[in-house]
Amino acid sequence: MKKVMVIMGSDSDWKTMQKSVAVLKEFGVDFEVHVSSAHRTPEKTVALVENFEGACFVIGAGAAAHLAGVVAAHTTKPVIAVPLDSGALHGLDALYATVQMPSGVPVATMAIDGAKNAGLFAVQILALNDGGLAAKLKAYKQKMKDEVEVKDNKIKELLEEV
Repeated sequence: MKKVMVIMGSDSDWKTMQKSVAVLKEFGVDFEVHVSSAHRTPEKTVALVENFEGACFVIGAGAAAHLAGVVAAHTTKPVIAVPLDSGALHGLDALYATVQMPSGVPVATMAIDGAKNAGLFAVQILALNDGGLAAKLKAYKQKMKDEVEVKDNKIKELLEEV
């Protein structure tokens, strides 16, 4: 069974949203990906949501960014939104539309184009009930810490040369 459904409003969103998919693949999480529009294919969007048996959704949308809200309106599962930089307002319109969900319709909102973090947040949700995934997350965070230490030591070495 696919655990995460990634939906984007247009195939042009793939360049950003593939970062979520890369994270899910890295952690071995089963997922599916769809293009569906809150405005152009609302019936398809609702059918995808209502028929999904997995754990959570990662949604990418730009401009008015209604897709995450539509998904959240039709499920009790966590919805993680990625506001996309897709127009003249460079994603601010999508960010504002996404974070201003009405009371009772929660949507976790990442940064503009924050698809990598959306994938990681989905992994964190799944890791609540999966010890193996939790261990992978712990190792991932340790690797990040180790990388910072390597960079810190490199800077210290460069300072000695000044």
